[in-house]
Amino acid sequence: MVQVVGYSLKTPKEGKPYVALELEGEIEMVQSQNTGRFYATVRRCTISSTFDEMTAARMVGKEMAGTIERVSCEPYEFTIKETGEVTLLSYRWDYQPEGRRRVFTPKAKVVDLSIPSADVPAELQPETQIA
Repeated sequence: MVQVVGYSLKTPKEGKPYVALELEGEIEMVQSQNTGRFYATVRRCTISSTFDEMTAARMVGKEMAGTIERVSCEPYEFTIKETGEVTLLSYRWDYQPEGRRRVFTPKAKVVDLSIPSADVPAELQPETQIA
């Protein structure tokens, strides 16, 4: 289960403003890579909505079936607020509704590695059958 814990008004560079819901997952225990000790954390993400601010405010506290999952993405710089350290990340957290499989996959660069048939020697070309 995830819970709506807040909302914010987003204004994209191009387009009209929209309301984003802030979601938080359940508590989980994670082991520190530095100390080996466990600490409690929750996964967080935001999702777009068609709500106005009044409707979004009423949604705060509501629970929804699903999870917040780690998803690969293009690398981007992220600044840690507490330390000011800038790090490069290649993932983001996304809401995944319960019972749904992730259908959308980000566009990947496709490289054509095929060899034009004119450049392939005759002995390596597939045999053709005459019927």
